[in-house]
Order: sequence, then structure tokens, then C-alpha cells
Amino acid sequence: MPVAPPDWSVVECVLLDMDGTVLDLAFDNFIWMQAVPSRYAERRGLSLEAARAELAPQFMSVAHTLPWYDLNYWTRLTGVDLAALHDEFRDRVGILEGSVAFLDAVRASGRPMWLTTNAHPDSWRPKLAQTGLAHYFDHIVSSDDLKAPKEDPRYWQGLRDRYGMNAARCLFADDSRRVLEAARRFGIGQIVAMTHPDTTRPPHVFEDFFSVARLHELLPVPPLHRV
Repeated sequence: MPVAPPDWSVVECVLLDMDGTVLDLAFDNFIWMQAVPSRYAERRGLSLEAARAELAPQFMSVAHTLPWYDLNYWTRLTGVDLAALHDEFRDRVGILEGSVAFLDAVRASGRPMWLTTNAHPDSWRPKLAQTGLAHYFDHIVSSDDLKAPKEDPRYWQGLRDRYGMNAARCLFADDSRRVLEAARRFGIGQIVAMTHPDTTRPPHVFEDFFSVARLHELLPVPPLHRV
């Protein structure tokens, strides 16, 4: 059964994920699947394959919880300075095609726009500094700020309590199924799944969410008319 596209007539605020929605997830996949295991292997005197084998269960044990996104947690666990690593490779950060056109259109429509991200501050700050996109967002709200990941209802409750969000009148775009499902359960009114978060990998398929590969596919964005 087809899933209806967003109804802009009821959207008063736009909530955007960062990695895989606005920015290319290829950077994060490089950091976590190449750079971290490589530096860990050097520190431990291991082969790259052995390093990945040691790290994999550590990653899975905290998947979709706050530590999974916490660079300080992984720095302590691995002995690799994750904040420094993000800064070292920041020139690899890329903006997904069509993101800027969409950000410009939302701004022109008169709608506030919030960056809602699981990225740790030591991750999102160098990315936004590198891309120059921070000025588009009225609020940048990370899971570290609210002490819960977006997969957890406490993130959405914190977003509403702190900023007065009217969930039913928000549009939210993200590439993570678990996050999209959490947003739907919380009552976010318009939800968009991003199918191609990493330009170096094949796209995903979402049959139960309206989906696009790039944000500019949601254009045009009509002017805001408050009900």
C-alpha cells in the first residue's frame, strides 16, 4: 500500500537528522569501520581483522543506547582519541546532494528547523564547522544533551519539554528505521525515511514510511501558514 507524502499544510517545524540525511554517512562508516579499528590495531599490536573481531562485540553490546554514540565512552574503551580522529579526517565530511537546496527552501518558507541528532558534540561540531551549515538550525539537539538516544522515547519527551515541540505539526527525516519507528510512536506527524544515507553503498528500502533518497525530493516547500 503506498505511503502518502508529507502534508506541508500541517507542518510548522522541520526536524532533521544529520548523518545520512543532511550529511553523507560515508564519513561515519569510514571512521567506525576503518579508522577506529586501524588505530586500535596499532595500539594493541593486532592485525586489522583481529582488531575488528575484538571491537565488534563491544559495539553490539551497546547498540542503540547512549554509549553507542558517546565518543568519550569509546575513547576510554579503545584508547583511541575519537574526538581527535573526527577532527583529523574532517575534510572527508560531505554534504549530500540536494541538502542545501532543501535547507534554503525551508528557511524561505518561514518554518523553524532543528537538527535532531544522535551524534556526540565532538562529532557534530567539527562536521558543522567543516560544512558551514550550523546557521540553518534554530536548535541543535543531540542525544548527549537529552541523555537518551533518538531510539528512546525519553529523547522525544525531552525535546518537547525543553523546546515546546508540537509533535503532530513536525516533519522529521532520518535514515534509521529504529529512530523513525520511535518518532512515529511518539506522535511525530510527518515522517520521511532517507533511503540512501551513504553514497558509497546501495540504498535501503522502506515500505512502511514515505521515503526519498535526497532531501530536495521534498521540494517545493510552501510558505508556512499557521492554523
